[in-house]
Amino acid sequence: MKAIVVTDQAAGTAGMKLVERPEPLPAINDVVIRVHAAGFVATELAWPSTWTDRLGLDRTPSIPGHELAGVVTALGYGTTGLSVGQRVFGLTDWYRDGTLAEYAAVEARNLAPLPGDVDFTVGASLPVSGLTAWQGLFDHGRLQAGQSVLVHGAAGAVGSMVTQLAREVGAYVIGTGRAADRQTVLDFGAREFVDLENDVLEDVCSVHLVFDVIGGDIGKRSAGLIRAGGTLVSIVGPPEARPSEGRSIDFVVESDRAQLSEIVQRVRDGRLRTNIGKVSTLEAAVATFNSTERRKGKTIIRPRP
Repeated sequence: MKAIVVTDQAAGTAGMKLVERPEPLPAINDVVIRVHAAGFVATELAWPSTWTDRLGLDRTPSIPGHELAGVVTALGYGTTGLSVGQRVFGLTDWYRDGTLAEYAAVEARNLAPLPGDVDFTVGASLPVSGLTAWQGLFDHGRLQAGQSVLVHGAAGAVGSMVTQLAREVGAYVIGTGRAADRQTVLDFGAREFVDLENDVLEDVCSVHLVFDVIGGDIGKRSAGLIRAGGTLVSIVGPPEARPSEGRSIDFVVESDRAQLSEIVQRVRDGRLRTNIGKVSTLEAAVATFNSTERRKGKTIIRPRP
């Protein structure tokens, strides 16, 4: 099969190569998926799990990408809940070969059924962005109706999901980004927009929850915006500053079949829109990831038309 592999961490995306690899075999409780669409997170080439196994041993050449949508072609011993020929989507294990390939072996528990009326490209755009938004808002942020949320990077793949899910439960959403992102953020459901290059972030009234996808100085300044009892949620590592009368948490997204099903149902009934940017073939993936153009939305790779 064709697959993208990486072997040199220092080279970044420039070190990606399209090669021929053996098709994977399913382990216990695995399924093999014929990948129709795959997602890639730009920062994953900095993750230790891309380069080493859980014992810290080198596992290169490794296949990156951890989101996929496709069709089950084989079942491993003991696998239940899925069947050959079924359309699925989900999030793969960080320490195993990923989804930028024609086939991928995935633990069945990490996958959910993909309804027939949802395109594979849409399905592959949901796992990281959708689960990150869901878990950050509800599992860790404990968001409730009537509360206020400040969403950094609200025009991005994760931020746009956070904005929509928060708005759906009755929260007041303030989105941030560049000036050019204003209308996009408002279209996704934010009630207000803060231009991080020209507006004063501290002018934002205190909020119940900050969802931080940026970190650095913006993350530190955001801690001062949390009202008593509120939460600073970060997906870019431990916050450098903590709210004086609230709490802070950073987390790594986990696969969850029930949550994936909730997310895709919202897509089906129009409550949730995906934020897809560039869609590329596997053959053009290396050039796509090394483009100098600013990425807007989720980049999706289609190993098959």
